[in-house]
Amino acid sequence: QVQLVESGGGLVQAGGSLRLSCVPSGRILSINRMGWYRQAPGKQLELVAGITSGSMTNYADSVKGRFTISRSNAGNTVYLQMNSLKPEETGVYYCNADITLSWGRMSDSWGQGIQVTVSA
Repeated sequence: QVQLVESGGGLVQAGGSLRLSCVPSGRILSINRMGWYRQAPGKQLELVAGITSGSMTNYADSVKGRFTISRSNAGNTVYLQMNSLKPEETGVYYCNADITLSWGRMSDSWGQGIQVTVSA
């Protein structure tokens, strides 16, 4: 029912920047938390950055100071600004949303994933 549409990935050289976008659609009462996860080759899925409905954020230690997660004031779009990218940050990035569909009804939604490739 809820769709998360991701965009902004692609190929970038080491030291470059990308901005990922995640646009939710469907009938949503509220979004409690959104985040970006990364699946790197040979690695488990890990949280890169998250943001709550109160705009509190958290980041993986490896990206602090370089990545910024933000949320649009109008609508539920979430962005991940990635600066000074490193080759080891290559992977598939997934948008995730913990949402309230209606009063007392919760759901955990995932995007299809978007490829980010950082070349050396």
